[in-house]
Amino acid sequence: MEKTPPAQAQDIEAIQKALNDRGFDGWLFFDFRGSDPIARRILGLDAARQGTRRWYYFVPAQGEPHKLNHAIEPGMLDSLPGDREIYLSWRSLQDGLKAMLAGRRRIAMQYSPRNEVPYVSRVDAGTVELVRWSGVEVASSADLVQLFDATLTDSQLESHRRAARILRSLIDDVFGFVAAEVRAGRPLAERDVLNFVEGRLGENRLIWDHSPIVGVNADAANPHFEVPAAGSAPVRRGDLLLVDMWAKESVPGSIYADITWTAVVGDRVPDEVERIFRLVRDARDAAVSRAREAFRSGQPVHGYELDRAARAVIDKAGLGDRFIHRTGHSIHEEGHGNGANLDDLETHDTRLMLPRTLFSVEPGIYLPGRFGIRSEVNVYHTGSDAEVTGPPHQDEIRPLLD
Repeated sequence: MEKTPPAQAQDIEAIQKALNDRGFDGWLFFDFRGSDPIARRILGLDAARQGTRRWYYFVPAQGEPHKLNHAIEPGMLDSLPGDREIYLSWRSLQDGLKAMLAGRRRIAMQYSPRNEVPYVSRVDAGTVELVRWSGVEVASSADLVQLFDATLTDSQLESHRRAARILRSLIDDVFGFVAAEVRAGRPLAERDVLNFVEGRLGENRLIWDHSPIVGVNADAANPHFEVPAAGSAPVRRGDLLLVDMWAKESVPGSIYADITWTAVVGDRVPDEVERIFRLVRDARDAAVSRAREAFRSGQPVHGYELDRAARAVIDKAGLGDRFIHRTGHSIHEEGHGNGANLDDLETHDTRLMLPRTLFSVEPGIYLPGRFGIRSEVNVYHTGSDAEVTGPPHQDEIRPLLD
């Protein structure tokens, strides 16, 4: 049995404390050809060095971690502390896994019962069966993943706040640009607005993973609309305009901000547009209020419950079938992080909303062929409150040409 130095001993101690707090006997990490990027991030492994054979890394609630590596790739986990066992045949893999887990009753893995939380469900069914064959209960690591891959450091939170302030200021710039072009009678299309948005993001030294959403009228009714390179819709007087932007600083470890605003390119807001916007706003605020109430009281609250709070407002108005996505998503170094989502529609997200996590609240109502309204804010769980970052957020829909 060989040993490697404890390069991440402090991280292991934090993991073990979390395991004990939650009643787990250990956390088993498994990867095959890059199948679990969550494991690689939490363990600090080089994403470019994936290997071609299965490896297991077991962090017990107490004691030293254990590695199980194939003979062809014995050094895949050398950066991590713990004892190492080498397997060659499939029989020795099974024997090694059984020995590694001996005496344990309940362990965590990147698994979700009935695929309830697919974002965490990285371990294949056969591997779960193999681990259960070893005599242990497999439970979901979903909240552990949040703790180690979705919480923010103080510096990360500040990076998010800076990005959020820039995005909020860019909303005014974008709407001002659209108003000026329309008033001047110059031809304007969604692609022109998108080019303006991306230009301003670049000027502010922000980066983003794919293009923002700029949609008018019926295109705004498509929650994941992508502006075509050519032939995008014209932006004209009287149109409804939706702008959804997400970006972060270019420094490694920076955190995204993600906001959506809507406006009318005219001198008045039609009554129906006003009514739909207010419903969306009220649904957004209902989810924020439910989060604030829970965080301030210390009451546990799950992602699905915040989704229900927003959805109830729109359901009551008889437009529940026009709210066709979850209420919000986790935000981290990726626009969609690995924390709890506000979702009781696409999934039943039973993860707890944890302190120091960040998430979007973005309900929407979409009327196909006509228009769509979405209003998005970002909320940070301070541990005792719900902080809406990047204020002021949108409380009224305004005409750009008034």
